[in-house]
Amino acid sequence: MDSFRGQGGIQMLLNAEQEAQHIVSSARNLKMSRLKQAKDEAEKEVTLYKSHLETEYQKRISETSGSSESTVKRLEEEAEIKIKQLKDTALKVSKEVTDLLIKYITTIKI
Repeated sequence: MDSFRGQGGIQMLLNAEQEAQHIVSSARNLKMSRLKQAKDEAEKEVTLYKSHLETEYQKRISETSGSSESTVKRLEEEAEIKIKQLKDTALKVSKEVTDLLIKYITTIKI
């Protein structure tokens, strides 16, 4: 009976070992699938974050380029207004300046 018990015990150990291997294998597979899922989620988040940063970057680029174009246009308008004002002022005082120059040229001082 002892030999029968010994063989039964060995068989039980072999069965327990196989069951343990299945449990370990199942745990490894579960771990691998979870790691793959975590990696996929992380890649998705990275892609989303990159697209968000790219969108913000493009927005800032468009704001800066748009504002530089509007700034150039505004400066050109201001320059035209100042040129017009200078021409108007020159027309107003040109007669006075001409009369003053003629007076100094024709006046003889002794």
